[in-house]
Amino acid sequence: MFGTLVSQLPIRLPAISYQAIAPEMILFGAALVVLALSATIGRREHPELYRGIGLLAALGEGAWSANLLRLVDKHGASLAIAGAIANDGFSAVVGIIVAAALVLTMLIGPGFVRSVAGQGPEFVTLLLISATGAIVMAQADDLIVIFLGLEILSIALYIMVGFRLRDGLSREAAFKYFILGGFSSAVFLYGVALVYGATGSTNLLKIGSFLSTHVLINNGVLLFGLALILVGFGFKISAVPFHVWSPDVYQGAPTSVTGYMAAMAKIAAFAALLRVLTVAFHLQLQYWRPIIIALALLSLVFGAVFALRQREIKRMLAYSSINHAGFILLGVLAATSGGIRDSLFYLGAYSVMVIGTFGLISMIQVDTGKTEGSLSLTDVRGLGQRRPAMAILLAILVLAQAGAPFTSGFIAKFSVITAVIAVNEYWIAVVAMIAAAIAVAFYLRLVLALFARDENKVGAGDALYPVPVRGGSDAGFLQPSRASQVPVWIGIWLSVAATVFFGVFPSLLLNLVGKGKIFF
Repeated sequence: MFGTLVSQLPIRLPAISYQAIAPEMILFGAALVVLALSATIGRREHPELYRGIGLLAALGEGAWSANLLRLVDKHGASLAIAGAIANDGFSAVVGIIVAAALVLTMLIGPGFVRSVAGQGPEFVTLLLISATGAIVMAQADDLIVIFLGLEILSIALYIMVGFRLRDGLSREAAFKYFILGGFSSAVFLYGVALVYGATGSTNLLKIGSFLSTHVLINNGVLLFGLALILVGFGFKISAVPFHVWSPDVYQGAPTSVTGYMAAMAKIAAFAALLRVLTVAFHLQLQYWRPIIIALALLSLVFGAVFALRQREIKRMLAYSSINHAGFILLGVLAATSGGIRDSLFYLGAYSVMVIGTFGLISMIQVDTGKTEGSLSLTDVRGLGQRRPAMAILLAILVLAQAGAPFTSGFIAKFSVITAVIAVNEYWIAVVAMIAAAIAVAFYLRLVLALFARDENKVGAGDALYPVPVRGGSDAGFLQPSRASQVPVWIGIWLSVAATVFFGVFPSLLLNLVGKGKIFF
């Protein structure tokens, strides 16, 4: 009887727009291809083949996102799959940024991760899956879909953080990230439930329409739900006071994973946050802007001050990442089309810089024979004498993060501060500039260490720091071969070139992200 009743219920499946979800299909399809090939030709055979497939998928996703941007310019934005997916300039631009971050990580990461976690295809597969989640979050026009994308992204990152199974530091980092990440996801989902209870929908456009046509006599449930959603996003972007996981996770994760996580998690979380606040809660600006201001100012000041106290480089860059999150939040709190543009520019510039930075740190760790998470300022002292090219490239990327002129980092910080000034929040701009000045101190300390003279380390050449196979926490660690370092150098040079090029000619990237308008 129950089966007959169910069979008589009308089932209306939404029309699927494969063109709109093609970026996700390209990335996830490539992940399935990598897994199928590894099961067919051998898990540890032809590791470069898996990297090649990942690179092709990232380039294909970027090309399709660029095509979607062209179509949006020509025909306008639209919704797909019953309004759950937004096909607009914003999602297309974020797709291009995701592709750029994925290409750089595919070039830089696999060689170093394989040296500590084996030759299998898992790293490439997880990169593709996590990028798929980031694209879903950027396109989602529904809170439930955002949550699904968030989990796809996060679960893959949890696994990648714990890749070094024999290292207690990596296991601890993965456990902390998983526990706190799961907690933040639960908080976010509880906020979604409260917003649904207050508005009767999880669709962003419908929520915005409901709030624009109805006056809530008691809006406590709605505001509490919004606050919980902001808490969930705060964890993902590692904004103060929801940053507690990031220093330990950055230090314990494989260095290439740290760079990718710093970039991709921010791209996805900020993309979803911008869409949620702009589309669903644009009329509640007076309620959420003070929260964003508090998160931004705490992140700016706390990240800069505590980075000064760090001697371990990855922990220092973890607090630097918190500081950068504060700057990106300046574009969010501006709540204007210019603020969205500037936030996207900052996300693109920061992603390129941070992936290249951690790629160079991976090479320095191999060069000095240091284990993951143990590279200090003392260890890089005098690197400019032994490895001048490596030191110069790292100095460029570090100074770019500090906001040095003629780099994309300077344009990014200048843009978001200008966006804040445009909405007459002058005191926030002053605090941001003071925080930027404090941040310059720890960036310069690293640069000075690179080019300081160290009499304790003499000699040159590849045999200066031989890296043997060793037991203990890093058993099985091998120095990557020269051949495997070629893609790494290509990725690093691309990162440095893009950082300098878009610092000298910023209008090209500004014009691109200026097309990232959100449909609502």
